[in-house]
Amino acid sequence: YEVLRTYEGRLFLFDRHMRRLRASASRLHLEIATPDAEFERRCVETMRAAGLGVPGADAYVRVLVTRGVGEISYDPGACGAPSIVVIAKPHVDAPASAYTDGVRVALVDVVRNHPATVNPLIKSNNLLNNALGAQEAMRRGAFEGVMRNYRGEIVECTTANIFVVRDGIVTTPPLDAGLLGGLTREFLIEVAAQHGIVIREGILHDADLIGADPAAVADAAALACCPPLCTMAAPCDTICRPESLSWLAMPATYTAAPTICCSSIATSTARNMRACWPA
Repeated sequence: YEVLRTYEGRLFLFDRHMRRLRASASRLHLEIATPDAEFERRCVETMRAAGLGVPGADAYVRVLVTRGVGEISYDPGACGAPSIVVIAKPHVDAPASAYTDGVRVALVDVVRNHPATVNPLIKSNNLLNNALGAQEAMRRGAFEGVMRNYRGEIVECTTANIFVVRDGIVTTPPLDAGLLGGLTREFLIEVAAQHGIVIREGILHDADLIGADPAAVADAAALACCPPLCTMAAPCDTICRPESLSWLAMPATYTAAPTICCSSIATSTARNMRACWPA
């Protein structure tokens, strides 16, 4: 499956989402013959039927592909053509306070799946691992949960990738740490490079978060720096604050998105994408 959002009625990073959808399906031996243009048409029709995807009414869109109708079996050949489901609902930004006051995140005890058991590069509805981590974070009153891999390294959040700033260096965990290659993560790295800001891939541990200057999370439903800054106070009680947002402010206009500013430590989440600027 893939999650997209619109800006002024346009599906953001649509081509990249289709590329990743097909890559995930290929790893599951699921053949998708439907062309990208047909996926786009179905997304647009679904949004229009819901009165969404137009200026002033941006949409959250989820595209799911199943094996289709057939016998209950682990055999991919037991079904005929895949079934495609498109869900559209109004896009909802994170609370305004997330951008002004920051948010609380928690280092959860749930360990991210070992990459040799479930390939993290497959974006599928097998999300129990993430759900358990998110539920732990919720019980602790946190906005988001930060997960470790089987080696005890910081890997990603339950629904987003993570970026940490320490001593002026922006770091995000590498793909081989066992994380999903987020498209917002990919986009932020590209935009930063265009403005002379290097985001490096590197191993992170609890101490890197606790001693970070700022931190941020990002996913596909919101492509921006939400929350903008994360000052880790304790392994299980972290506050993301916007005080140091200005160091990575990068005014830039893109055809399919608003002006974007990348904050120091961010979790990439498409759901919460929006422009964020220092006060």
